[in-house]
Amino acid sequence: VFLLFFTTHEELQTLDVDDAFFSTPEDIAARALKPQGGVNFIRTFKKQAEDQAVNLPPNLDELVQNATYVQSPDNLVWQYFYNLKGSAEYPFPGGVFQWARYRINGTGLNETEKIFSESLNKHENTLTLATLRIISNGLGQPHFHFNANEMGYVISGCGQVGVTLSGVTANFNIGIGDVIFFPVGTQHYIKSVCDEDLLLILAYSTGNQLETLRMNDYFRGTADHILAQLFFKEQAEFKKFPKAAK
Repeated sequence: VFLLFFTTHEELQTLDVDDAFFSTPEDIAARALKPQGGVNFIRTFKKQAEDQAVNLPPNLDELVQNATYVQSPDNLVWQYFYNLKGSAEYPFPGGVFQWARYRINGTGLNETEKIFSESLNKHENTLTLATLRIISNGLGQPHFHFNANEMGYVISGCGQVGVTLSGVTANFNIGIGDVIFFPVGTQHYIKSVCDEDLLLILAYSTGNQLETLRMNDYFRGTADHILAQLFFKEQAEFKKFPKAAK
């Protein structure tokens, strides 16, 4: 079972090998593939009533005698394969992140992370992937992304989500198998509400380094006298909020 993410906001368009083959004139396919028997061999192929990309043939054991293949060299595999569990863990007060992402500056990345970052750098409109684990009653604090839509899939646990965009806030519960979506620039938070940890896999539609701003950063980064005007509270009261760590 695979969980797949695609970088398209329109209808996904896919062309299977068999569809491409049967859409090609017989004489053209014969000249391109050059099989023994030529066009007569090409004519022995019959299009199945069902999509073979989804439905396996009932006589598969008779059709396939050898399904092995030679493993490609590492320098090719590492452009398309990444061990997310091998990336560094980034803990926060409510849980932990693990990233598969591109970074403009690869300083500080381990060898596994460098492979993925350098591979992503070769492609436009790629995805940043992450796993997010939030401990029981833990909080992924309110934040938003400047340059990415975000989609998530709940693997285990249950939680509460809040989304704020253009002054409108939506709050809802999530559980195993649910998909959540946060448009670019949308502030959102995720809270775990079960005894079990809440575990999600996340995908971000950014080909560059993900740009994120968290509530504690922008709140603490705003001058006390500005906050006093915004909230009609004495400036001194905002000293109660701890300053951001340097």
